[in-house]
Amino acid sequence: MSAERPPRPRPAPRNEPLRLGSPRPRLRLIGLGLTLVMLVFTVRLVQVQAVDATAYADKAQVNRFVTVPISAERGDITDRHGTALATTVDAYDIIADPSLFTEEHTDTDDGPAQAAALLAPILDQEEERLTQLLDNPGSQYAVLARQQTPQAWAQIQDLRRTLAERVREGSGHQVLTGIFREKNPKRVYPAGELAAGVMGFVNSEGVGGGGIEAQLDPQLAGEDGTMRYAQSGGRRVPTAGSTEQPAVPGTDIELTIDRDIQWAAQSAIAAQVDASAADGGYVVVQDVASGEILAMASAPGYDPNNYGRAEPGTLGNPALSDAFEPGSTSKLISMAAVLEEGSAAPDTHVTVPNRLPRADRAFADDHDHDTYYLTLAGVLAKSSNIGTILATETLSDEQPEANEILHRYLADFGFGRPTGLAFPGETAGILAPPQDWNASQQYTVSFGQGLSVNAVQAASVYSTVAGGGERVAPRLVRGTTGPDGQYQESAEPDRERVISEETARQLTAMLETVVHDEEWGTGGAARIPGYRVAGKTGTSNRVDPETGRYDGYTASFAGFAPADDPQVTVYCAVQNPTEGGYYGSQVCGPVFRQVMEFSLKALHVAPSGEDAVTLPTTFDPDE
Repeated sequence: MSAERPPRPRPAPRNEPLRLGSPRPRLRLIGLGLTLVMLVFTVRLVQVQAVDATAYADKAQVNRFVTVPISAERGDITDRHGTALATTVDAYDIIADPSLFTEEHTDTDDGPAQAAALLAPILDQEEERLTQLLDNPGSQYAVLARQQTPQAWAQIQDLRRTLAERVREGSGHQVLTGIFREKNPKRVYPAGELAAGVMGFVNSEGVGGGGIEAQLDPQLAGEDGTMRYAQSGGRRVPTAGSTEQPAVPGTDIELTIDRDIQWAAQSAIAAQVDASAADGGYVVVQDVASGEILAMASAPGYDPNNYGRAEPGTLGNPALSDAFEPGSTSKLISMAAVLEEGSAAPDTHVTVPNRLPRADRAFADDHDHDTYYLTLAGVLAKSSNIGTILATETLSDEQPEANEILHRYLADFGFGRPTGLAFPGETAGILAPPQDWNASQQYTVSFGQGLSVNAVQAASVYSTVAGGGERVAPRLVRGTTGPDGQYQESAEPDRERVISEETARQLTAMLETVVHDEEWGTGGAARIPGYRVAGKTGTSNRVDPETGRYDGYTASFAGFAPADDPQVTVYCAVQNPTEGGYYGSQVCGPVFRQVMEFSLKALHVAPSGEDAVTLPTTFDPDE
């Protein structure tokens, strides 16, 4: 058995000091890292402050400053006396932030429904629709109602204050915190339907959508301005860096329309269209001396305050956009041609048979009759188609030359060309060149069939005769008032001599005979006690605009008064009257009388000082 080895003795401990590792390598590494970081920051700083300084400054300016538009105030439209027909009023779009109608913000689980119940009667909106708009927490913007009055916004504010009081008292919930407003001025028409065809309307984009509003939109609209200011947190910060380019207000337009005469014309034509169960009708009232349109009314009409609810066919101005065959009212031009050319006189004898064979047909008057022995004045008074054909045939021995002469007078009186009003949708009518007239048309044109006009063109013919044979271009704008407050009268209208004063005088006497001759005159319905009236009836076959075929009639009446000192022209036309007669004397004669009588009184025109002049209408063939 081996002996165990004794344990080895431990060495005695040394009294040497403890040595730590050197920190210098670590410090060098940390120093290097910090140096690299500082180098990166320094490079970036140099880039921002020196290399890209301008670009970053521009970005900062963009984010700091905001530019907002300043809407220009649209100009007013007034009648000739300054009465507003179209103006702009303060209005607001009522908007909401649906995210503020949650239970978290209103302390109730039916905040949208409560708010909708409060707002619906104020905004005239359906409660269910408002609830749907407000109950959408994922949205921050919803338009509840557009162009509400300041009174409506005041009601909402009152409600909000009332709800706040109840919250403080612990008896209610504030459910209107998320309701706001945005300014959106509203175009209003104080007189409603009055002169709507003339005025037009402004669409939802704030742009003129018809009538004067569209025609003169650049002047009415003005020029929007801009404002640039600093913002922080969505709020404006007062600073010297703000700039403003003020908006330039729109120009005010003064029309030639007389509101009272317009009302009389519109009331009369609307009533007659209704009584006649007609498709429509129009009345034009014109100042003889100046050519100014005092009224331009049509029926049916519309309310430009609610144009979205109107029938599309009523949104225009049919007094200028409708082209129709004028019928017998245009016989005045045929008579003017034969008188001016010297081929006939008011007392020229015209033998009128029951039928007149010409071209491919036998022409007739509106009724069968024995042979009439009429003067030229009698032909117009009786409104004989046959007599008118015979009269215009005296213009030349050759029919093509006679056609050329008649065409020249029709064009000189304004047919087949624009009126000069430059109105949106205006038609120039149809007046074909004489070489294009077919075999029958060369005769029908003389009594107002086979050509077409608008109502203003038809009225202008009578104003030309009333004005002594000088045609004055119609005017609808009397003047303007610019942003500087200066009134600028419209340019003088164009004037052109169409017939001589003597011919105009003869035609006036013939037109008086139409109205005042007891036996042969067809215009007795237009007589006005105390005034001498000159006028002419019209009844023409009507072209249906949908089928392009003759269907129904156009009833019309045109004239002026006082005949001894003409001041006012009135023209009336009714399309397709189906009840109570269709002759111009029956349908439009009463409208003419009503509107003319009102206009003479409104303009303070003195009654005539003597009885009407009537010319001989017949002759004795045996003498």
